[in-house]
Amino acid sequence: MRNRTKARECTLKILYQSEITRRAIKATADLFWAGFNTVDRNIQSFSDRQTSGIEKKIQEIDSKISQYAANWQLKRMAVIDRNVLRLGVFELLYAPDVPPKVVINEAVELAKKYGDLESGKFVNGILDKLHKSEILSRTDQHNDL
Repeated sequence: MRNRTKARECTLKILYQSEITRRAIKATADLFWAGFNTVDRNIQSFSDRQTSGIEKKIQEIDSKISQYAANWQLKRMAVIDRNVLRLGVFELLYAPDVPPKVVINEAVELAKKYGDLESGKFVNGILDKLHKSEILSRTDQHNDL
């Protein structure tokens, strides 16, 4: 498994633990990393970038999820699905160094691994809508200039 894939998995675990324990994301991340004897610094650094960014932008991220999750309330989503979406939306909107296809594929794989039978399709549908509406339309507008 590649380092960024491992980091995303760690980020999902941190987000999940944070929500379940009602502890701040940063505090949860600190406890999470303290539980390892050795940590690959590249994995931790990438995960820390994600968790920090998600914590700072959580309201904007949740708003985007709500906007694109037609007929779904954020609070009624499965905890795993909601946090996979938070990670995916964060990367799509705030991590330009990660190609959108990679973001969506990685999120779908996390949803399949940790969610239920329909989680992969659910996550794919929402992230794909956001990608087409916001990322591709921005690129098209830029190309028209």
